[in-house]
Amino acid sequence: MPTMEAKLARVCTPVFTSHPVRWLGLLLLCSAYIQGGLFKLFDFGSAVAEMEHFGLLPARPIAAVVILFELGTSAMVITGFCRWIGALALAAFTLVATLLALRFWEMPLGQERFMATNSFFEHLGLVGAFLLVAWYDLHKWRRGEGDWS
Repeated sequence: MPTMEAKLARVCTPVFTSHPVRWLGLLLLCSAYIQGGLFKLFDFGSAVAEMEHFGLLPARPIAAVVILFELGTSAMVITGFCRWIGALALAAFTLVATLLALRFWEMPLGQERFMATNSFFEHLGLVGAFLLVAWYDLHKWRRGEGDWS
């Protein structure tokens, strides 16, 4: 007799293993980086100010590289072109940016620290999601599967 999990899996598998759902999931996973890259691109002055705020100098070239990085690696993850490389790069970028920008342990107790702590751990969740994307694609590569989309 099939378990409840097996019954649910049989119902959900055709929908949640479809290419459109995978594409949507990857798009949503990259949405913060697409939004960030586009906002920085269209308001380059604010992007430069952000780099200066975090002590990243020279700010203008670093802002330009960050824009290209966020948009380029997002495109890699969504399209499947060297997806695992893009996912690992975004995982590393997110981890470094999180450690740089969300130093909740240095903040006094209160609402600001509470919000920074939540955001810090949400970003760690993104790092984990990108690691899983890379893990999945590398497993497909190891098995020699041809569907890299």
